Amino acid sequence: MRGAHNIRFSGVWNAFTDAAVVGYFQTMTETNWPNLREDDFIIRDFRFASGETLPELRQHFITLGTPGAPAVLLIHNTTGTAKTWLEPSLAGELFGPGQPLDAAKHFLIIPDIIGFGRSSKPSDGLRARFPHFRLRDVAVAHHRLVTEGLKIPHVKLVMGLSLGGMLTWLLGEMFPDFMDALVPVASQPGPMSGRNWIQRRINVEAIRNDPEWKNGDYETQPTNWVRVAPLSAMFTQSAVRIQETGSTREKADAYYKRLVENAKKGDANNRLYQIESTMDYDPWPALESIKAKLLAINFADDAVNPPELGVLEAGVARIRGARCVIVPASPQSQGHYTSMLAGLWKNHLEEFLAGLR
Repeated sequence: MRGAHNIRFSGVWNAFTDAAVVGYFQTMTETNWPNLREDDFIIRDFRFASGETLPELRQHFITLGTPGAPAVLLIHNTTGTAKTWLEPSLAGELFGPGQPLDAAKHFLIIPDIIGFGRSSKPSDGLRARFPHFRLRDVAVAHHRLVTEGLKIPHVKLVMGLSLGGMLTWLLGEMFPDFMDALVPVASQPGPMSGRNWIQRRINVEAIRNDPEWKNGDYETQPTNWVRVAPLSAMFTQSAVRIQETGSTREKADAYYKRLVENAKKGDANNRLYQIESTMDYDPWPALESIKAKLLAINFADDAVNPPELGVLEAGVARIRGARCVIVPASPQSQGHYTSMLAGLWKNHLEEFLAGLR
């Protein structure tokens, strides 16, 4: 991936004009995190592993905290963007005074993954002609953002949620000297397969076979594929929480309709590319190349990463000094989405980080 690059300062303080973006800006600033900033890092002539290129790959990112302090790279989940990390259930539990990632003592770097948020994505104009990126491309782009864009050669910690957890495993393998520690949350160190891939494949086929998709050249959003989109929630949410929400047929129908409406808010091409980016994910063969200290955090009621498969423990056993924890189900847990509730697992993170000192 050769070519010129630069950070483009986007004038975020004056550029927000529509209500949705203003709301986003207000959500971020109301917490008064120190030195909160948004920018774009542009990598020119970015070459993807597929051989496809993009004249300008835009990596949108947020930074906050204390410049010059130990840097932390935080990577969002499959249903989120960089701003996900600013939600109270994460930032309010992790970034405050005395908390594990105290913003007064750390410099936090939070990118939008390619295909998400304000980073380059199919809906920018290329539609289904956008390069077919994979997670290893994303890992390279994140590494270049930090090392070339922000001029930070080494970070204290890489931590990711769900999709971000998958990227955390890959970054540890691909750039083993880049970080001191890795904390993948709600992810597995094995190949994309089984229930995890099947539920993704169902969504891929639903989009590609939606007659309104038109090979990605639709003028209005396809509406047929969204009817199967709720299937993903059935694989990610706790079965107990789903039953509580849909305790009668009428309530279950209402829940289904809400999930369909949520799916309609997204762009079909973006969603297709997001899902397909994970298809060749497989850190398993190179786990021994990880040098950083590693703590993997998973959840007992996570149906996407079911503990009974034993993949997590077997993978962690191959990495020197690594360990894992499976957080038990509780009345507060939300299956895969427990990753969004840092109050339920931050004690493990705090203990792990204390051991790095």
